[in-house]
Amino acid sequence: MRDRIQDALSAHRNELVSLLSRYVAKGKGILQSHDLIMELDNVVKEDESMKKLNDSQFSKVLQSAQEAIVLPPFVAIALRPRPGVWEYVRVNVYELSVDHLSVAEYLRFKEELVDGQCNDNFVLELDLEPFNASFPRPTRSSSIGNGVQFLNRHLSSSMFRNKESLEPLLDFLRAHKHDGHVMMLNDRIQNISKLQSALARAEEHLSKLPLSTPYSEFEFELQGMGFERGWGDIAQRVSETMHLLLEILQAPDPSTLETFLGRIPMVFNVVIVSPHGYFGQANVLGLPDTGGQIVYILDQVRALESEMLLRIQKQGLDVIPKILIVTRLIPDAKGNTCNQRLERISGTEHTHILRIPFRTENGILRKWVSRFDVWPYLETFAVDASNEIAAELQGVPDLIVGNYSDGNLVATLLSYKLGITQCNIAHALEKTKYPDSDIYWRKYEDKYHFSSQFTADLIAMNNADFIITSTYQEIAGSKNNVGQYESHTAFTLPGLYRVVHGIDVFDPKFNIVSPGADLSLYFPYTDKERRLTALHGSIEELVYGAEQNDEHVGMLSDQSKPIIFSMARLDRVKNLTGLVECYGKSNKLRELVNLVVVGGYMDVEKSRDREEMEEITKMHSLIKKYNLHGQFRWIAAQMNRARNGELYRYIADTKGAFVQPAFYEAFGLTVVEAMTCGLPTFATCHGGPAEIIENGVSGFHVDPYHPDQVSAILIDFFESCQRDPDYWSKISDGGLKRIFERYTWKIYSERLLTLAGVYGFWKYVSKLDRRETRRYLEMFYTLKFRNLVKSIPLAVDEQN
Repeated sequence: MRDRIQDALSAHRNELVSLLSRYVAKGKGILQSHDLIMELDNVVKEDESMKKLNDSQFSKVLQSAQEAIVLPPFVAIALRPRPGVWEYVRVNVYELSVDHLSVAEYLRFKEELVDGQCNDNFVLELDLEPFNASFPRPTRSSSIGNGVQFLNRHLSSSMFRNKESLEPLLDFLRAHKHDGHVMMLNDRIQNISKLQSALARAEEHLSKLPLSTPYSEFEFELQGMGFERGWGDIAQRVSETMHLLLEILQAPDPSTLETFLGRIPMVFNVVIVSPHGYFGQANVLGLPDTGGQIVYILDQVRALESEMLLRIQKQGLDVIPKILIVTRLIPDAKGNTCNQRLERISGTEHTHILRIPFRTENGILRKWVSRFDVWPYLETFAVDASNEIAAELQGVPDLIVGNYSDGNLVATLLSYKLGITQCNIAHALEKTKYPDSDIYWRKYEDKYHFSSQFTADLIAMNNADFIITSTYQEIAGSKNNVGQYESHTAFTLPGLYRVVHGIDVFDPKFNIVSPGADLSLYFPYTDKERRLTALHGSIEELVYGAEQNDEHVGMLSDQSKPIIFSMARLDRVKNLTGLVECYGKSNKLRELVNLVVVGGYMDVEKSRDREEMEEITKMHSLIKKYNLHGQFRWIAAQMNRARNGELYRYIADTKGAFVQPAFYEAFGLTVVEAMTCGLPTFATCHGGPAEIIENGVSGFHVDPYHPDQVSAILIDFFESCQRDPDYWSKISDGGLKRIFERYTWKIYSERLLTLAGVYGFWKYVSKLDRRETRRYLEMFYTLKFRNLVKSIPLAVDEQN
């Protein structure tokens, strides 16, 4: 990149001096990619002779620029030629010279924006790259998020090249126990050759039995050969599993290895960690910090229990699986069950919510606290959780799954202590939601405590055995946008530390496993027999009722018009107020459709969430500013998921559409819900929805940063529907087709348990290599994170 810029400077000296001087003239600061391109466009518009810049090497380089740091006379540019790959250069505009910068040099230069001339040569630098140097990883950006496929190729290749690499597989199978009972292999099989001959003898014995012969009828014979329970429930299944292992021993290949590891009985007890918010099954959605993540986990555990029961049955075992959702107990919770210790999940037999209070030396904290303020409580919470989990499971879990930054940190502490496989799910990393929240972290610190959160994120993502995301964009973004995880590759918190190599998005720990919607609640509007028509009266009142109260504000005068519908938490990033303003400004859109949004409270006094309070005030001001009465309905957050499912279908009956206008959305569960109900969906192009929706086929992408374009796309859709009544159904059907191909909980749970098997084996064979990383992270946690947390004030309960 440096050479390309130097060549461009030689070929277009005058033109580039003009452009670069304009960057410098803006003064000290950060220019984002759109600023850099816009300035180039302005130069070309103002002077015809500058047009040659559009075809220059510099223009091509600029297309990959993510940001530029301007400190006259220098312009340092962060270049990202493809997802996950970064280069840094610095141009001296006065001398027209170009230097290549290392990551540390670029970050040091960037720090001067905040600290002025940086004279400290001994800033703490976090660099995890040396620990990963010997670890295999793919190099192509298209391979990011397919970690398990790469790992299977690597493991099978090692086994093929070196037969000694098969020994860890034998050791792994021999070490397999549950509740003290040996599984898979017993002491009769001591080496690979004995295993091969025993498998051959067992296959011959099984071939003489009817395929459906129960395991108990030939258990004694197999035990004498060296085999224990776990291979299957009937002769056919046992024979298939043994054949898979024989194939691996003779000529290992990735697909066979994954299938075999997925069949090994490894996961019986699972712990899901999600501390913040109000975690309950009813009357919690829409409360502060309580939204899509709760829905995700409740649907996840139902599907997971079902898949675990099926697998255990097929493995021929008599084991009852257990799943615990570990969350915070809130003594002052009212109107829900968040103050109860143990609660079974409806629709399951063996899955419970286990609530543990936040505790300090002053006693138990009774009230809710924001997800941004939980950090001082988590270490003690993890210790208490460890004891409670052991009591409930009468042992240790086989898999721990963290959720969001706080849950991932607790999962890290528990995984480290118990030596179990750890999976992380971010849902949403805050760093990409708040631009420049790293370099200007002090500005955000009192409100958000990002220094603690970003530190926790780095520790947790590097400690995890595997990470699942809902989309590719969550990991590595797109051609033009940086991914959530990718933003943690290199950054600086001036005055605290500098991250030179934080996380590598090419790491094979990353896997894309997309969730779905609960098909018992969310199903197509055309499925008339399952429609909840008994709820239509209450839904009609909710949408069209004349009464103005704490549950709904505004009216829809013309009930014949289609409805644009949106439902989300009422916060800045979800951008519901942005959609209302977009609608309010467009007379044509208001003429074509009504607008209904569901989110938050009507009364600012009822909210305890800082952002929500600001958005409530803004919403009321927009209603007045654009005189929306008669065309707009604002409904308070709805807790009843069954009714919400019917609400999507009710909107579909009006031939309306769902709009998800977030500035950034990691996945977009409401997008999947709306599409599953057959409602044409328009969703943000920033984040996961851009992958869920095929633009123009199964829905539409919209850019919330360009509201005029959003209204134009919506107007075009509804006008097209007026001209061609089949157009609405075409987009609706396209959305349904997309969902059932890619986004169901059945596919999700099968994949998650297979990943747990593969990474459990990988953790076993690579445990010595990972030890150095974990010690490094332990030091970072003890010396840096703990001190940061001490600066966060503890919440104080109101005295009764």
